[in-house]
Amino acid sequence: MRSSVWFLGVLLLPLSSPADEGAPFELHAQATHIRQYKPALNSPYSGTNSLLGGREWSYTFTSTLYFGLRAGDTEVYFNPEFIQGVPFSGLHGEGGFPNGETQRGAGPRLSGYNARLFVRHTWNLGGAVEEQASEANQVRTSYSAERLVLTAGKLSVLDVFDAVDYSHDPRTQFMNWSSLTYGAWDYPADARGYTWGAALEYITPRYQLRAGRFLVPVESNGLRLDWAYGQRYGDVAELELPYRMAGGRPGALRLLAFRNRVNGGAFDDAIARASGSGLPPDITAVRHTQSKAGIAAGTQLELSDHVGAYVRAGWNDGKTETFMFTEIDRSLAAGVLVKGGLWGRAEDSAGLAAYVNGLSQPHRNYLAAGGLGFFLGDGHLNYASERIVEAFYSLHVAKGTALSAGVQRIANPGYNRDRGPADVLAVRLHWDY
Repeated sequence: MRSSVWFLGVLLLPLSSPADEGAPFELHAQATHIRQYKPALNSPYSGTNSLLGGREWSYTFTSTLYFGLRAGDTEVYFNPEFIQGVPFSGLHGEGGFPNGETQRGAGPRLSGYNARLFVRHTWNLGGAVEEQASEANQVRTSYSAERLVLTAGKLSVLDVFDAVDYSHDPRTQFMNWSSLTYGAWDYPADARGYTWGAALEYITPRYQLRAGRFLVPVESNGLRLDWAYGQRYGDVAELELPYRMAGGRPGALRLLAFRNRVNGGAFDDAIARASGSGLPPDITAVRHTQSKAGIAAGTQLELSDHVGAYVRAGWNDGKTETFMFTEIDRSLAAGVLVKGGLWGRAEDSAGLAAYVNGLSQPHRNYLAAGGLGFFLGDGHLNYASERIVEAFYSLHVAKGTALSAGVQRIANPGYNRDRGPADVLAVRLHWDY
């Protein structure tokens, strides 16, 4: 905890002046501290991977430097990142975890790593010129309305796909994992949320089409990536259709499909192998190269100058273990984000969202038989969908600095109606440059 505060202070000192947005080289930075508290919850029994019944404290601290360089139509980005944190219950017992900054590779000591190192090249094909403002991982530049964009290197898949304006950043918006993207999308990533790969986008005012292939981990939720990308990989494609609501308000419809090839286990195989042994099924004992596929759809719309809303729905075949994101096979999310200009505080914001997460029948059967997933395993399962409501208020306190308060209620945590509900209270301090 003390090292988090010390590092934040050191980082702020040399970055007190604005960046020169006219230069080909740009620097941005962020630091975020999230502190959460969970009171005791109803817990008649617990398994190896249960959300603990007692009260708990959890926190994360992250800090990122965003270096950007532009050379003609080519941009290069590099993000060293630092993290420290302790999750609730060892990061077990939920599908929608309450802190999107929590990483499977984090710990109580501050550690650093390379989060991103990627190249973006744009072929401008014509049409009106669009000015692009300077921000994190985006140098100030201009693009034509019709263009091809190649992004390649180490990055987050969510940098390119499912770019919902109102729900994608736990550092400034909603905090739950279910708010980051489609919960049912087991998107390619290592244990920290990043991977290597490439995506190609064709962007026009009428529609946007993008597709990419990315590396997957060697083992479930591991840090080491599998470089046999012709045999094991994560493929994703997305179609985005802009539209206008009555009154000319902009919106967008997104359709996404994915297919992963990983060295994973199937739930039915694990159950069959354990049949008659008197032992619970073990997904790790039946792993081999196989596929998981899914589809998702979402929309976002601007309701007024100060209010935006979104809806996301996702589904995957649910036959095999979760390999890279979280244990959600069916997902539905909806939320509203309100800017503080509505009440005279332009830099403030507030949000309200709800998430419904579910499991496939094979996944339920596996957990009910006492099997352990990477995140779940109460030893028994009285199944019910996991239902979460989240609200937050972000207060602007100084230039680039916001203090947020948030609350989440999680009904049926870990899809078990015998547990919970769990309440989570949060305080978040965020600074960016």
